[in-house]
Amino acid sequence: MKVAITDNEKLKLTLEGVLVGVISGIVVSMFRWSIAQSLKVFQGLYVTARSNLSLLIGLLVAMVIVAIFVGYLLKKEPNISGSGIPQVEAQLGGEMHLKWWSILWRKFVGGILSIGPGLFLGREGPSIQLGSAIGQGVGELTHDNRGVNQRVLVASGAAAGLSAAFSAPIAGAMFVLEEVYHNFSPLVWVTSLASAVSANVISLYVFGLQPVLQVPYQYSLPIKYYWHLVILGIVLGLMGRLYQIVLLAMPSIYEKTRLPRFIHGIIPLILIVPIGMAVPQFIGGGNGIIINLDKYGTSLLFLLGLLVLRFVYSMISYGSGLPGGIFLPILNLGAIIGAIYAVVMNQLGLLPIAFESNLIIFAMAGYFACIGKAPFTAIILVTEMVGSLKHLMPLAVLSLVAYIVVDLLNGAPIYESLKERLNLNSDYLNRVSKFTDRLEVPIYEGSSIDGKYIRDIPFPKDILVVGVYRGERQLIPNGDTLIKAGDRIVVMVNAGQRAKISRKLKNMINGIN
Repeated sequence: MKVAITDNEKLKLTLEGVLVGVISGIVVSMFRWSIAQSLKVFQGLYVTARSNLSLLIGLLVAMVIVAIFVGYLLKKEPNISGSGIPQVEAQLGGEMHLKWWSILWRKFVGGILSIGPGLFLGREGPSIQLGSAIGQGVGELTHDNRGVNQRVLVASGAAAGLSAAFSAPIAGAMFVLEEVYHNFSPLVWVTSLASAVSANVISLYVFGLQPVLQVPYQYSLPIKYYWHLVILGIVLGLMGRLYQIVLLAMPSIYEKTRLPRFIHGIIPLILIVPIGMAVPQFIGGGNGIIINLDKYGTSLLFLLGLLVLRFVYSMISYGSGLPGGIFLPILNLGAIIGAIYAVVMNQLGLLPIAFESNLIIFAMAGYFACIGKAPFTAIILVTEMVGSLKHLMPLAVLSLVAYIVVDLLNGAPIYESLKERLNLNSDYLNRVSKFTDRLEVPIYEGSSIDGKYIRDIPFPKDILVVGVYRGERQLIPNGDTLIKAGDRIVVMVNAGQRAKISRKLKNMINGIN
């Protein structure tokens, strides 16, 4: 039985990753540009509608039409709902199969129509799903669509999508490993990095070299002020847990409207008209707000009002199920919380206001780290987005504190929680149950099976251990093979039981009954 992937296959897969990255870069750049241009047009229309009743009525009618059309797309393809990241996670976990072309064009069109009018949704989640769909399409044309190679290309497409959306290739690859794929496989890492870099080249060609969130700052935060990072980290952790609780409760709140699920988008689309007329500069995903946040003055009441607006309407926007993500809105909320903290501490005489920009940058990473429970991605993402390496230490401190607070409050990764609420197709699992699949499980330091022989490990039934990787070296396993931390165990499983067995193996390795 073939287990190892040869060097030629690795090279071929990496080159295919480059192809996925180039195509994803083109598609996501078009997606990103279309949303930005639509937002500018709608901002102008909202301002004009203040004194033009006919235009106001026309905008409301247009929003109803958009809601109905996007609802039709959602009814035909429910898996374009939301950010798409939970669907990608489920697909990589072997729990569902997506129709890549159906996802690709409907997510592209539905995402532009949903985000373009100014809803508080991000382009990054949809970009990840667009990239993964492209990776799946390339995989189905070149590989067995049940094989490990296709999953690698799906993962690499997700990395390319995030890279092109944020111009952040390292964060794109890290996000896939830490949050989506949940496996630091060298094969996935190299292929995802190749895709992310290729997509970023296209993105830079279209949008230029300027960082996406170039927040200006004057000084690095002195070590004597590092105690602020602990307090701000606790605040972010508490607010992050609140964000998780409210977001997960939104579908049940929408159910009380008695509207069909696919038409829930009519509520945020109607509401965006008065919001856009009142504060057009504060609508959309929020990257413009982040860049200009330190220029809005030090009015605490204003910043608190902005936080409430962004928090509440972000929940309304995402809870409706419209195609759109929470990535950028989370960063936006984190930045506002950082600005509020800086103003409060300045008014108390405990922090010079000159460090407001620093805390805005740090809080973005901390808020995403605790909500997504992906601290490495948060640190690298914000570093790439602001275009500076000078913040790594405070970013790490703040992200760690916020992460620990949410962990103590029993908060789970938000995308994992959203994935558990998907309607997984049991028919698909039944169809693939006649096939075998390859599952790779890493062994971490402190694992319950670290230092044990294979014969002494209580593996689940109906699996076959076919390989053990120690670095780049493959061992042919037998009962006397000693498992060590850092190894990667390869097992063959029933394809329909892949996700279930994966959970059992992880629980066994972590010593969870």
